[in-house]
Amino acid sequence: MPYLYPPSDYDAHGNLKTPFMFWCILLLQARTWFVLVLAAASRQQGDAILGVFYPDRDNFWFGLLPGVPAALAFILSGRRHLYPRLWSVWRWVLIAAQGTLLIWQLLLLVQGEELTGVTLALLIADIFALWWLFTSRRIRDYFILSRE
Repeated sequence: MPYLYPPSDYDAHGNLKTPFMFWCILLLQARTWFVLVLAAASRQQGDAILGVFYPDRDNFWFGLLPGVPAALAFILSGRRHLYPRLWSVWRWVLIAAQGTLLIWQLLLLVQGEELTGVTLALLIADIFALWWLFTSRRIRDYFILSRE
């Protein structure tokens, strides 16, 4: 792969370093997992925290599912050189998970969930994340490992 980026953007193995936006999108996809960790860390208020973010507990459990690929991407990103074939397709797994999150948000709105500022912000963030995962040349190159 020819060097398309400044030399400081590559690690010692010649692979691109992780883009900052990638970590932000992983956190967005794993937002239910983040709420779970937050609720578990605050023992007395854990149930109240879950109630604020997920009044309908079924939505909480369904929300954990699209976060699994993001959680696995957190783990795989540091070991991507060990699993090059898995890593090269993982971008498409993240795109599918982001699309699932976006469709789920839209279905909740169609079913009558109130459109609040938080819901609108998450919807816009989901649309942006899906667009970025699809179109970013940097993220596409990040999932291609150097053959050296």
